[in-house]
Amino acid sequence: MPLDCRGNLDLAARLFEPLGYWVAGSIIDDRHGQPSRYGDVTIAGSVPLAQLLSHLYVLIPVLDDEKHYWVGDDEVDKLLRHGEGWLPQHPARELIARRYLKHGRRLTRIALERLAELDDSAASDEDAAAAPLGALEAPLRLNERRLERVVEVLREAGARSVLNLGCGSGRLIQALLKDRQFERIAGVDASTRELEMAQGRLKLDRLSERQRGRVTLLHGALTYRDQRLTGFDAAAVVEVIEHIDPPRIEAFAAALFGAARPKTIVLTTPNREYNVTWESLPAGKFRHPDHRFEWTRSEFREWANRVAEKNGYTFRFVPIGPESPLVGSPTQMGVFESGQR
Repeated sequence: MPLDCRGNLDLAARLFEPLGYWVAGSIIDDRHGQPSRYGDVTIAGSVPLAQLLSHLYVLIPVLDDEKHYWVGDDEVDKLLRHGEGWLPQHPARELIARRYLKHGRRLTRIALERLAELDDSAASDEDAAAAPLGALEAPLRLNERRLERVVEVLREAGARSVLNLGCGSGRLIQALLKDRQFERIAGVDASTRELEMAQGRLKLDRLSERQRGRVTLLHGALTYRDQRLTGFDAAAVVEVIEHIDPPRIEAFAAALFGAARPKTIVLTTPNREYNVTWESLPAGKFRHPDHRFEWTRSEFREWANRVAEKNGYTFRFVPIGPESPLVGSPTQMGVFESGQR
C-alpha cells in the first residue's frame, strides 16, 4: 500500500516489527525522479483481525505524523482504548503517544503516565524482589551466588557482548564491567525508574570514556521483538521470567530465542519445590507477591527443552545454591547454546 511515512521506512519497522509483523518496502520517487515522502510498504503477519485493526488505527496516524482535526483530551482515551493489550509494553510507546497526539506536550504527558500505570510487563531483576526475598535468601547468599555463576558461565562461553534482559538496578552489569572480557554490555528494562537506578549504581557519568562506551541502557519490553537486541554473543535473564504473565511467556521466548538469537542464553528462576524449606513462607505462596508463577524443576526443564528444540539450541540444567535430595536447589539455571544439536 502507498504510505505517507514521515521518518523513512525504518520507522515503519520500528513500529510494526515489535508486534510480530514483517516489514519491507521502498520509497516512491516523485514525478521528477526524486525520493518522495511516500513508501510502497508490505507489512505481513498473522494476528487476529481485531488486533490488526487496533494496530492500524493507532500506527497509521503515527506514521503520517499529522492529524487533520483538533486533538483534545478525548484522543488520549482513544489511544489507550485502541492500544489496550499492546501499547503499554511497546518499546516505542513514547514516540507513538507523541505523534498520535500531534506533539501536544500536556496530552503526551498524560498518556505516558496512564500507559506507565498499565505496563505490567516484566519489570526488574533481583531488586524487584529484594525486600521479601532478602529475609529468605540472605542466609544462603543466593543473590551473590546467582550473579557469580552467571558471570562464570558467560566467561566460559567466550562472550564478549552481553545483553542483560530485565537488568533492574544494574547489579549484573556492575559485575560484568569488572571483567575486561565483556567489551559491550546492554541492559534492558521495562521500568524507567529501574534504569535510572542502574545509571546511578553504575555511576556512568563518572566513568572514563572507554568504560562508559562499554555500557548501554535501553528502555524496552521483553515480550516484543526489538532490533536493538540483535547481534549479541550472549543474553542473561536473571530472576525475571517469573515476573511475566504466563500468556506472554511464548512471546518472550519468540523475542529472545527467535528474534534476538544470541549464541548463549543464561536464564535463572526460582525452584518452587525448595520453598517448603522456609518455615516463614506459607504453604502454596510464592517467594514474592509480584511472581506470576514459580516452576518446579520438571516444569522448568519441560519448557526449556521445548523452547531449545524449537529454536535450534541445546539446553543444560545448572542448580544454584545448596541442594537437597528431595527438593533440589533454591535457584535453577538454564544454559542454552545455539549452533549445536
